[in-house]
Amino acid sequence: MTLEIRFLGPWQVLAADEPVRFAGHRRIGVLARLALDAGQVVPTERILTDIWGDSSAATMTKQLHIVISKLRETLGPHTTEEIIQTVPGGYRLALEPDHIDAHLFTRLAKRARTARAQEGRAAADALFRTALQLWRGEPLAELAAPWARIEATRLEEEHRTLLEDHADLRLAAGDHHALAADLAVHVRAHPLRERPAAQLMLALHRAGRPSEALAVYQDTRRVMVAELGIEPGAELRRLHQAVLAKDPVLDLTTPAQQVTVSEPYIPAELPADTHAFTARATEIHRLRTELGPADGPTHGPAITVIDGPGGIGKSALTVHVAHAMAARFTDGVIYLNLHGSTPGLDPLTPAQALRHLLRSLGLDGSAVPAEPGEAAARYRSLTATCNLLVILDNARDVRQIRPLIPAGPGCRVLITSRDPLATLDNARHLHLGTLNAADAAALLSRLAGPDRVRAEPQAMQRIVHLCGGIPLALRIVGARLAARPDWTLSDLEVRLADATRRLDMLEYADLAVRAGIAVSHHHLREEPAGRDAAHLLPLLGLLGLPAHTPAATAALTDWPLHRAEAALERLQDARLLEPAGPDRYQSHDLVGLYARERAHQDLPEEERTTAVRRALHHYLTTLWMASTMLNSDPVLRCPVELPDITFKDLAEAERWVQDERENLLAAAQQALDGPDPATAIGLAIGLHWPFCYQGWHTQLADIYAHAIEVADRIAAWEDKAQLRSFLGWVYRDQGRYDAAITQLKTALTDWDRAGLPRRKVGVLNNLGVINTIVGRLDEALGYLESALDLNDDAERPGATATIRNNRVHVYYRQGRYDEAIAEARQLVELGPNAGPLADAGIAQGSLGDAYRHAGRLPEAMESYTTAVRLLRESGYRLKEAVSRWWFGTTLHHLERHGEARKQWEESIRLLRDARLLTPREATEILAQPVPETPQPIKNML
Repeated sequence: MTLEIRFLGPWQVLAADEPVRFAGHRRIGVLARLALDAGQVVPTERILTDIWGDSSAATMTKQLHIVISKLRETLGPHTTEEIIQTVPGGYRLALEPDHIDAHLFTRLAKRARTARAQEGRAAADALFRTALQLWRGEPLAELAAPWARIEATRLEEEHRTLLEDHADLRLAAGDHHALAADLAVHVRAHPLRERPAAQLMLALHRAGRPSEALAVYQDTRRVMVAELGIEPGAELRRLHQAVLAKDPVLDLTTPAQQVTVSEPYIPAELPADTHAFTARATEIHRLRTELGPADGPTHGPAITVIDGPGGIGKSALTVHVAHAMAARFTDGVIYLNLHGSTPGLDPLTPAQALRHLLRSLGLDGSAVPAEPGEAAARYRSLTATCNLLVILDNARDVRQIRPLIPAGPGCRVLITSRDPLATLDNARHLHLGTLNAADAAALLSRLAGPDRVRAEPQAMQRIVHLCGGIPLALRIVGARLAARPDWTLSDLEVRLADATRRLDMLEYADLAVRAGIAVSHHHLREEPAGRDAAHLLPLLGLLGLPAHTPAATAALTDWPLHRAEAALERLQDARLLEPAGPDRYQSHDLVGLYARERAHQDLPEEERTTAVRRALHHYLTTLWMASTMLNSDPVLRCPVELPDITFKDLAEAERWVQDERENLLAAAQQALDGPDPATAIGLAIGLHWPFCYQGWHTQLADIYAHAIEVADRIAAWEDKAQLRSFLGWVYRDQGRYDAAITQLKTALTDWDRAGLPRRKVGVLNNLGVINTIVGRLDEALGYLESALDLNDDAERPGATATIRNNRVHVYYRQGRYDEAIAEARQLVELGPNAGPLADAGIAQGSLGDAYRHAGRLPEAMESYTTAVRLLRESGYRLKEAVSRWWFGTTLHHLERHGEARKQWEESIRLLRDARLLTPREATEILAQPVPETPQPIKNML
């Protein structure tokens, strides 16, 4: 929000045209003193001398600091940056000079005189009038200090001189009748000024009122003799003689000079502002700044492109800002809707647009060149010296825009488009996104009525969510509610919640979300370079993914990777997709609904089914390749053949899992709801190890439960047993021990029904872990021994080490420290060659636990150091968090408190990143002098 300071009359500070209240003459004085030198450093000594005067108070500097602080406090809510800056030696007001009426007056006066000198009479007249209209009374009237009176006198003299300069222009243009009345007031106020007296005499003479002209001379002479004791100057005396003699030299020399300039043609084409305009404070401030004067010399107009998807509020923002800034543009404001994305209308051609622009500048009929090149040249000539705002709304592309850019450095151009117009020369770019929830709620409140919204806050929040922060959707919702006062917000929310009807509900009168999206889709179909993108959009609607990647899109379409990527980029340029990170794209929910509609209307069922299967298989195979690199469990098999291509290293596999986390969850859920149980079950099982390593596996409970139902329907006992094992694991780490035991014991039965009794090893191991955690140590040891007896080292060589590692935790809990340490040492000595790097890290962590419980803290510290390193290198984030926590505890007992705190903080960060702790829980734990062990750590060995 831009501030305006006015002191050419009663003191005013405005923010968005609303007054900002001030208390105290010193605050007004300091702000006025800074405003007179806006953008420049005003020395502290100068401020103290001018505002505090001859005061010898030792606290003057402190008082100035207080005044500055209070001014910042008052002005701060209305600005996006610090308005009063502290700089070496003084202070600076960080406000554009054109937002201070005295500076704007000076700039307009200079431009008016320049235009007059260049024979631009109409432009000069408009500039003179705009400058003079800034005056509302005595300047700095509230301030009596000497410096203020000196500045006021200077400003008043500038005002009088400019008024008289304007009178000369009006006399030359034949405006003497109207001018005589205006000058009479000025002469009465300043009877000793000879110049306006001479101008008034000439105006009266030309108006056929010579006796009144002579009376003006006599009145002026009488006052000068009485007050100054002198006669009028030679020029005024000569004019007196010329009037007496009716000298023809006083008449206008040619009729051509008698041009009426009192009412110059100045376009004012802005559409009405939106009364419900809400939010966008940052964007408004930026646009107002860019519409202000240039920071330095320029060779062309300042151009700003506002891009964004349909219905996002580009036009409303542009018009709103233009209304606030229109007075700055002395040659007017031109508005042109180019219909680049208007449903049912063709975009204007450059020739059609130029005809409109030239008519707006006063040309018409035969004066408008028919040939587009000539029309563009004429347009540039007419705008070369203008102070003009041109709004080119709803542009299609750069080709349409280029001929419409004015030439003058005093011009400003605002362009709205769905296309980013990235190749337009010398343009600044502002991308407009959706409204946040608070701003969207505020807009809905203004549209539907605050009482109605306050009565149903939950329904309001749901409506805002379903509209996705798109202002057009909220406007339609507001219109529906206004048309149906009998509806509650809950009534509308129920209708919007039905995805199959939502786009129908977001259509009212001449407003429609669907139509706006369809225009962009139709344009792509018309472009040879856009046809792949047009074909792709409905296919993307078939996938319920939060983000789209080139690789998944290549699988979906069965295209080469480069072709898929090019189509995604074109959809982004058309604002049917938005960027979601490097090589990632996302669609708004409403665009997704449109795409899904088009898919079901335009694509055969077989094509839809095949495309979805290809995309889900992409995720299935890539997930299993990542899983194999993280933890190569030989008994787990992907249901489809894996490609030969794999990740180059563990780090790349881990990055892919991290990037695709939400997509993997969504793909698994879509597969579970689809017709292919093998793919659905394969995705659910494949998620286990990648998500375990990151600590995300506790999010898989619903997916595992759903997958068990799918496996049950097709009697897939092996898959069902494996899924129950994993679900028990999840429940265990959630601390739901009874539910975990129930799932695991059922899994034992399922393995028997599958005819795979040796696969019960993992279940028995997990039962051993749970019983260890809850303190049933004898039972735990029994389960672990059974698992060891059942395991076939030839089939699962790593399982024996895992079971023995868990037995370490039973031993030290039983007080069998030597056995625990001996067992852990043996596992450590097996080294990374015996299994994945993570297993070596886990073994070192278990050895650290055994040492810590035995009171051998230095040795524990050494083991934890190695464990943390190995686990970090392996990518097993969850186990790294566990080892770091107990490492911190060990360091604390060794009274190395700073190091302990660092380990605890890193452990908490890993748990928070895994969403096992909320930010609030993490903050509360770390606020304790000695943090309590987090529940996720307690749930694991």
